[in-house]
Amino acid sequence: MARKISSRIREINRKAIRIMEVCGTHTMSIFRYGIRSLLPDSISLISGPGCPVCVTAQREIDVCIEICRMKDVTVATFGDLMRVPGTDSSLQMERANGRDVRVVYSTFDAMDLARKNPDRRVVFLGVGFETTAPTVAASILTARNEGLGNYLVFSAHKLVPPALEALLGTEGLAIDGLILPGHVSVIIGEKAYEPLVEKYRTPCAIAGFEPVDILHAIHSLTARIEQGAAGLDNCYPRAVSFGGNQKAQDAMDAVFEKRNTQWRGLGIIPMSGLGIKEEFSSFDAETFFSLPLPQPKEPAGCSCGEILTGRKIPPECPLYSKVCTPAAPVGPCMVSSEGTCAAYFRYS
Repeated sequence: MARKISSRIREINRKAIRIMEVCGTHTMSIFRYGIRSLLPDSISLISGPGCPVCVTAQREIDVCIEICRMKDVTVATFGDLMRVPGTDSSLQMERANGRDVRVVYSTFDAMDLARKNPDRRVVFLGVGFETTAPTVAASILTARNEGLGNYLVFSAHKLVPPALEALLGTEGLAIDGLILPGHVSVIIGEKAYEPLVEKYRTPCAIAGFEPVDILHAIHSLTARIEQGAAGLDNCYPRAVSFGGNQKAQDAMDAVFEKRNTQWRGLGIIPMSGLGIKEEFSSFDAETFFSLPLPQPKEPAGCSCGEILTGRKIPPECPLYSKVCTPAAPVGPCMVSSEGTCAAYFRYS
């Protein structure tokens, strides 16, 4: 089936086109399954800001590190965040120095830590997109209902559609079509992208993660680009509906409010972050702790910002595979399992 779709793409492709896959899981699938080898040379796939750990701003990483240094605090985090370098340390280095940093698999694991350690503040580091934000919101709602006062969240959640708008509005960044993220789209639905398609007239396709899913999306985009027809195609209908998951959206709306936030590589994007509402401020780690921080410093020579916005590919970074490797990462794109540099290093 994959080869059949590949043949159809070759039949309709007449010009050079650039397609950006927004999701980090798509990036890994494209490399893992050798999808580029099935496409004509005239179709370029470039990676976008779809790795949540990678787009987390340096200041937010520094805040996470400062929180774990606080007295009587246990930090709970997903594993990808552990090795991301801050300005002068990382969570992994802090744990090696005796800080209580735990890797968990869900927010409810973090809540269990809070229940079992009532004498400590347990802070969950909420880094992610619309995929994980509903579970974090649900944990705060549950903690309030239980009266679990020692459970806190540091929210560095980010929203995908505003980032896509910032990308498409960037002068000189040639993107002919977008492969939209599957997991995020399950939550927010097709309707969330309609204003984007309407404003920028850019072909978009929602894709799943199997090779056939991704090729189906590339075929859809190629056809639209060749015809000059903007529009949105849902190539993942078995999981993504028009309206998305309303219960998940309701949980996010109940707990979070949209705020301006900093993205690595994209700068401050208006209304692209999720902060905890004032009525839930007792669960907000940023409100609870006073953390004056020095100006964060980006890793010298690191091109993560340009890679996340499609301006460079990893081999064009002067540090890639020389100074920066998975064993000794300099930037987050080499750390995360969804990072573009990690994908290039592993599969190229």
